[in-house]
Amino acid sequence: MLPMDCHTHTYCSPDSDAPAGSMISRAQALGLRAYALTDHIELCRFFPQGFYGVPARNEEDFFDYAARYEHSMQQNQLAKDLYQGGMQLISGIEMGEPNADFALAESLLQDKRLDFVIASLHELPDRLDFYFLDYAQEDVDALLDAYFAELWKICKWGKFDVLGHLTYPLRYIAEAGVSVDMTKWQEPAAECLKAVIRNGRGIEINTSGYRQKYGRPFPDREYLELYRDLGGTILSLGSDAHCPEDVGGGIAEGAALAKSCGFEKVCYFLRHEPHFIEL
Repeated sequence: MLPMDCHTHTYCSPDSDAPAGSMISRAQALGLRAYALTDHIELCRFFPQGFYGVPARNEEDFFDYAARYEHSMQQNQLAKDLYQGGMQLISGIEMGEPNADFALAESLLQDKRLDFVIASLHELPDRLDFYFLDYAQEDVDALLDAYFAELWKICKWGKFDVLGHLTYPLRYIAEAGVSVDMTKWQEPAAECLKAVIRNGRGIEINTSGYRQKYGRPFPDREYLELYRDLGGTILSLGSDAHCPEDVGGGIAEGAALAKSCGFEKVCYFLRHEPHFIEL
């Protein structure tokens, strides 16, 4: 039995058209013990576009995540009310760029409908998502310096449940054929993880990389071992699925990796409290 999939998206996210019911049915068919709906809520574009007074930078520069958030919470609550299976169903969000507005982030965290918050960094201030950057034209070292600097702000704030997909930019850097020696960022990564641990928070193994050209999870073994060595114990598993076919994808591999790195348990969250499952 797979332990959990605590990072998935439905049509409430702009990059998915999957109904929640189809995602939940797939999770149940896989025998997951816990399953979380965690749609994208980007805090740098939470309000309608007019609030910011800026043009969209491309066709995927979506605004008004406030409406998406409310839709997601209504969907998740309805799913929890209707679901009768044995799997633990979790109402969550993937909170992108909480560093854009920590006060707003903290106001959302007061919502009683929320069980679980993943904090993610998809883009730097005044930059597009790492997905859209042209790495042949970028100073990759400067980009990673800025990534870890912004990530540190999020980890120091520390009001989330788990930190999402640490090393996220590496997928796109690798896909562009750019080689990076990550030893330069070992200390900044360690400082981020120390802050996560001090705040009593966790990190996720995001297994989406297993089904991509990148071929590795976010983060990979070296960061998981570093997290363990620093005293980290709170660890979740998420596929980052945007369609039913990807639910549970890589979770078995992620669980095996966690165990080989010395973790004996993984956890899901209810009302922001961790519940552990033995590996």
